[in-house]
Amino acid sequence: SRMPWRRLTIILTGAVLALAPTGCAYRGLSMSVPAAAFEPGKPAVVLSGNGALAPAGSPAAALTYNPDLAPVGAAMTGLLSSSPEGSTSAELIVSGLRPDRGYAAHVHTKACGAKPEDSGPHFQNHPDPAATPQSPSSDPRYANPSNEIWLDLRTDAAGAGTSRAVVPFALTDRIPGSIVLHEAMQTATGPGQAGKAGARVACLTLTRK
Repeated sequence: SRMPWRRLTIILTGAVLALAPTGCAYRGLSMSVPAAAFEPGKPAVVLSGNGALAPAGSPAAALTYNPDLAPVGAAMTGLLSSSPEGSTSAELIVSGLRPDRGYAAHVHTKACGAKPEDSGPHFQNHPDPAATPQSPSSDPRYANPSNEIWLDLRTDAAGAGTSRAVVPFALTDRIPGSIVLHEAMQTATGPGQAGKAGARVACLTLTRK
């Protein structure tokens, strides 16, 4: 009378052992995404650009639209690094500009072109719904250094300067195309003037690394 139970025990044990490899293989499928993809602080998007300012219309990464304020041969280097945690770090380094002078600087939506306006408006995390190509955003709710990327700087006696900023948003499928220097020494912040900084004097195209 004990034989049927013994056979049943052997059969069940064999079934469990037969299924065990399948279970391990299934668990392995959940690890198909490399663990490195989840490293804290791993950049999701990195954009960079550098070059010496060339005359507008040149096939160069860095262009000047005002050689008096941004001389040919002056240099611009830019880096944007965005992390999955929801922030973006930005840095702008310049040399060869006018000494002891402020320059307003912002990240723009498009790459540099032959004309100053080719770089488009300021890049905004949440675009101003009231803005148009003819009337860019000047509402402080949208045109501010937390929704845009501002890199205003001041040069030293040699015309060199560095600016850094961290904004509370990450870059995803919509990315900016350039960093633009303006003639104003500082970006305006008041209602109806927010984000304004005068004419564009130089531009650096950013490319994805």
